Amino acid sequence: MKLLESTGQMSMLDPMVLNNTRKAQVETIFFNRVPKVGSQTLMELMRRLSIRNNFGFHQDQVQRVETVRLSPEDQAILAALVSSYDPPGVYIKHVCFTNVSKFGLPEPIYINLVRDPVERVISWYYYVRAPWYYVERKIAFPDIPLPDPKWLKKDFEQCVLSNDRECRYVTGEVREGIGDHRRQSMFFCGHHPECLPFNTEGALERAKNAVERNYAVVGVLEDLNTTLTVLENYVPRFFKEEISRYNPINKNIFKPIVSEEVKNIVRKNFTKEIEFYEFCKQRLHKQYLALKLPESIT
Repeated sequence: MKLLESTGQMSMLDPMVLNNTRKAQVETIFFNRVPKVGSQTLMELMRRLSIRNNFGFHQDQVQRVETVRLSPEDQAILAALVSSYDPPGVYIKHVCFTNVSKFGLPEPIYINLVRDPVERVISWYYYVRAPWYYVERKIAFPDIPLPDPKWLKKDFEQCVLSNDRECRYVTGEVREGIGDHRRQSMFFCGHHPECLPFNTEGALERAKNAVERNYAVVGVLEDLNTTLTVLENYVPRFFKEEISRYNPINKNIFKPIVSEEVKNIVRKNFTKEIEFYEFCKQRLHKQYLALKLPESIT
């Protein structure tokens, strides 16, 4: 971890200022989890902790068509659902940031995770092509047709190099509905139309503002131990115990290695996503350093 360069900078770090848990009006965690960032690992950890630390565990059911952007009416319904569970408890759902207090309901504790955006988009590409993914979908929804075998076998590198429609990441492009899983920042930006265009300054700033103002912790998959330490210290009601060595789960053995050359091609079109990721990573490190744990100040 890169530490702050001066003790003067370090002395300015205050856990109270950096912790939005203090703003919560109810002991309810709202984990609007981003796909393919290690959220399954954190969800399973919370499930286990719910027994040990005595809090309710609630997650959204598998959806036939998962919609992450909601109309104002559906946002109000979701906010009411989050608020309907007896505290302490957690509610978990793949959905864009939904400001519960906007609907006159108590402010929950927001948490989430992020991941290197290019690694994440590659992970998503192969996740939706993994055999077990369609087995699970068929069991849940038997009438769903299987995809074209040619699509299943399509390689990410070739997809990028051939300028395939699926692997073009064009600034300002809007993809409504399902299938637009290019951006993790969208899960923080929210439901506003400005969040729709890909890789734009407006969407980036909305996402940053939501993290800064609303989220207690936004963890980083590549820095999982730091993430868990921060969660344990900033949201202790739910994460109180030694969790900093919890092992990741849900690895996709069907995901091949993608060359750095191809990753660099994709990175050129992910500038705002990369900036958002670095912003979240820096914030997490500030929260960690503010704890002034022995290993963080030596």
